Amino acid sequence: MAYQDLRTYLDALAKEGQLIHIKDPVHPEPDISAAACAVNKLGETAPALLFDNIQGYTDARIAMNVHGSWYNHALMLGMPKETPLKEQFHEFVRRYETYPGVVEERESAPWQEVVIDKDINLFDILPLFRLNHGDGGFYIDKACIVSRDVTDWDNPNTQNVGMYRIQVKGKNRLGLQPVPAHDIAIHLRKAEELGEDLPIAICIGNDPLMSTVAAMPILYNQSEYEMAGALAQEPYPVVKAQATGLQVPWGSEIVLEGKILSRVREGEGPFGEFTGHYSGARQMPVVEITKVSHRRNPLFEHLYLGMPWTEIDYLMGVNTCAPLHVQLKEAFPEVQAVNALYTHGLVVIVSTKRRFGGFAKGVGMRVLTTPHGFGYAKVVIVVDETIDPFNLPQVMWALSTKFNPQYDLVTVPGLSVLPLDPGSDPAGMTHKLVIDATTPIAPEEHGHYSQELSDPINTEAWVEKLRGMLTPA
Repeated sequence: MAYQDLRTYLDALAKEGQLIHIKDPVHPEPDISAAACAVNKLGETAPALLFDNIQGYTDARIAMNVHGSWYNHALMLGMPKETPLKEQFHEFVRRYETYPGVVEERESAPWQEVVIDKDINLFDILPLFRLNHGDGGFYIDKACIVSRDVTDWDNPNTQNVGMYRIQVKGKNRLGLQPVPAHDIAIHLRKAEELGEDLPIAICIGNDPLMSTVAAMPILYNQSEYEMAGALAQEPYPVVKAQATGLQVPWGSEIVLEGKILSRVREGEGPFGEFTGHYSGARQMPVVEITKVSHRRNPLFEHLYLGMPWTEIDYLMGVNTCAPLHVQLKEAFPEVQAVNALYTHGLVVIVSTKRRFGGFAKGVGMRVLTTPHGFGYAKVVIVVDETIDPFNLPQVMWALSTKFNPQYDLVTVPGLSVLPLDPGSDPAGMTHKLVIDATTPIAPEEHGHYSQELSDPINTEAWVEKLRGMLTPA
């Protein structure tokens, strides 16, 4: 059974020893963000954090690092927490390929328990704090934001659920950053062409799969709810929000309904981003909130992001690898696995078989033209099928011994990249690289690769034997 809300998932994490409930009093700043930053320094098995004794608030509860480890990721998928990352990747891909899943529309939801539609003051409703000390204000950074194409409103496949940063600018006024390559930017452009506001719903504190799908680069005409149903392997529950008519997750803790004001822009930022740098201030769209609904004693979920690795690198990890893997295999069935874990796929590593000389370079070029690769994928490294792309020592070995810059480096000038990439110049433009670190095959014959070493016989059996001997009795 999939987890249909955040609360049941946190209960499951607690049972598995993957949740630390911090009951001692803490300051909103800097304690909560510092703790969320620190927990990822404990390694790839880091737990989630739950705070409920926050100075300045009487009943606030804040969850952090919910997706912040491969253990937590495995539990989200209903797998044993020790499941190796590569196995999680292939299981994720298997479920992805069962798309579309089933969506179940329900009549009511727990987030309808408390409704506020007059004198809205988000500063009273939400326990806000800065994530990094240089942020330009309070941000909501782990909400699922629902929008639709106003020119094709009745088509559910145009509905988008995405994750975008939101700056709280007033009692019911927000700043929103829609990256041009993302679906909500397309919806906003179409609404503004008609001179209309764009209705949106901002959902905070969601079930773990919904947050994963909202941060996932699926195709424009794919439904995030149908994708969540495929990953959950059961119907995904939604409820219609009354003020906007948008479908929102049944399991959300807080739902903010409102509209992006047509052709209104205000300064937004700076904000400590997933690139490990502060983004500068930019002119961004403005949101006006007209209705707030939430559960009694709601959980506020936040996400710390900063110098990798932090929770966002786990959240936007396997869910970025899987779409790239499926899209590449449609053109090149030889592709074995894709690792786009590093800074949301600004670096992508692909493992593939080769048909002929130059084949790996073609695979790398295809990465650059996928929907995600077009706005990210600054460096693509292609390795042999014998290399596990999730095993960095193996990848570095391939780079060290297979790669010859004279033959194996492809530079493509003047391509698009997200403007948040601090290396882009001007912002949003960059050169991109494809590095062929595969073994040359005919008619490409440079190098001397005829005597590659292999592990001694029975090595794998000894790995399991020794691992068993290390496990406490």
